[in-house]
Amino acid sequence: MKLYSYWRSSCSWRVRIALNLKGLAYEYAPVHLVKDGGEQHGDAYRAINPLRTVPTLELTEGGQVRRLSQSLAILEYLEERHPSPALLPADPYLRARARMLSEVVNSGIQPLQNLAVLQRIKGEYKGDDKAWCAYWIERGLTAFQAAAQETAGTYCVGHAVSFADICLVPQLYGARRFGVDLKPFELLTRIEAACASLPAFQAAHADKQPDAVPA
Repeated sequence: MKLYSYWRSSCSWRVRIALNLKGLAYEYAPVHLVKDGGEQHGDAYRAINPLRTVPTLELTEGGQVRRLSQSLAILEYLEERHPSPALLPADPYLRARARMLSEVVNSGIQPLQNLAVLQRIKGEYKGDDKAWCAYWIERGLTAFQAAAQETAGTYCVGHAVSFADICLVPQLYGARRFGVDLKPFELLTRIEAACASLPAFQAAHADKQPDAVPA
């Protein structure tokens, strides 16, 4: 398998965590989202992913090259294709809650802090991109924490890692980048600390990627 990724992309980070948790080896193919206007906009990568986003997971099945984009679609594929260890609870309600929490990040926060959105806000509209991000991240994390109170154990949904944790951890990294005060989110940072003790999360961390830029 080959993962087209960018070190600080939270969506790519989710897939790295899932691949690591499931013990799946993959080739890391960096796509620099900023250099020279963004490598994702070049013809080579556009042919791989017409939306020009990361991640893209490329795999060969039955002698045929197949590609998947959109992080949650990739997570769902990995869960179905490699069901152990499970990253969704067995109980239907709790499975739905794990997916719900994932979507709080995936559709309620991340698109509003996406690089393409921020470039447009700052460039064309001359807006404060950092203040914009901080507002939406804080709003989303407030909702996430309120919802997670119902199911949280060691992790967001009980005592096993789920999609919800996989989405939460990269988002908290993003929150710090944009200056969000995480003191009110004690439940979320406690869960983050539990995840950070796991080798799969450690190896997936943005700063550990081959294309990471030193601070």
